[in-house]
Amino acid sequence: MVFLGSCSTIQKVGNSTKAAVSNLKFPKSNAVASNVADDNQEIQFLDNLSVTPGKVFIKKSSIGIASEPLNVASVDNEIMPSNLSEVEKANWLQLKYSIKMDVAVESIGNIPLLKKIDEWYGTPYNYGGSTKNGVDCSYFTLDVMQGAYNINLKRTAAEQYEQTSRINWEDLKEGDLIFFKTEGPNKISHVGIYLSNNKFVHASVRNGVTISDLSEPYYQRTLYSMGRLPNLAK
Repeated sequence: MVFLGSCSTIQKVGNSTKAAVSNLKFPKSNAVASNVADDNQEIQFLDNLSVTPGKVFIKKSSIGIASEPLNVASVDNEIMPSNLSEVEKANWLQLKYSIKMDVAVESIGNIPLLKKIDEWYGTPYNYGGSTKNGVDCSYFTLDVMQGAYNINLKRTAAEQYEQTSRINWEDLKEGDLIFFKTEGPNKISHVGIYLSNNKFVHASVRNGVTISDLSEPYYQRTLYSMGRLPNLAK
């Protein structure tokens, strides 16, 4: 990526490179592969325009543009940096989960809930599991509800269903439990925690602990009921 100073500068770049582009001859695919394979190889594209892996820069004396090398580092946006203050950690969590839930950052205020979710996020599914090496849906809800709301749940999805009172779709709010029958009509086999904007967090068999959308056809088809715990009732 190259940052240019102004629209007029961009126009000059565009006009001055048209001729060069029209005469540009692309190398065969094996030549490109050999260049890319070498991390230290500088690849020439146009007159004095070059790209080196990890750096991007332009030197074009005819139009008077020269930018400093830009170091490109890979960043894992899923892992919280370890050197943040408590306020910065809260802000980081709000930003991360506002993106996942497609809501405004300022609409997310339950930091204890976000912290508990983030502790588990990405943990693979394991039937009967209760550790960061593998967890099932009901232990995940049990641990998050205890940590975020100080509510004690029973161990299975069916037992948690019995602990809640029934609510309607339009009444759903953060902290309500969502129950599914994914193994046929006779058994409540899956549970998640509602967040907002049709999103809920759960330990998915396929994706582990993740955030999903209730409007997805699979969840619409298997959704059984929605429940609220007495401690959350207002």
